[in-house]
Amino acid sequence: MKSDFRDLDAWKKCRDIRFIIWNLCKNLPGDEKFRLADQMIRASRSSAANIAEGYGRFHFQENIQFCRQSRGSLFELIDHVLVARECEYIKEKEKERLIQDIVSAIRILNGYIRYLNKRKNDTRPDAD
Repeated sequence: MKSDFRDLDAWKKCRDIRFIIWNLCKNLPGDEKFRLADQMIRASRSSAANIAEGYGRFHFQENIQFCRQSRGSLFELIDHVLVARECEYIKEKEKERLIQDIVSAIRILNGYIRYLNKRKNDTRPDAD
């Protein structure tokens, strides 16, 4: 079987976070359905989707740019988790666990971006 984005650790971690956020949002108050819950779900979906879309791009630089957008969505998600805690929708312990998971995803994604940058630089023709 040929590999694709589903084999990337960064995508797998974002997929796991997406599932956790989806379950968390089911328990938010109804008046948050089209506010905080929607934003959290969109950011979590965007983090995984951008990795997938970048993987399908032809050039390393395009892939890197989509990974940077994914990273931005993960940072956005940290802010949404903080809001959920401030509004007392989640407990402090859950907030800390979620942020740890998201930071872990960011670290893995940063490693993938470094890998892509190295591949990009290794495939450049010599300037001589």
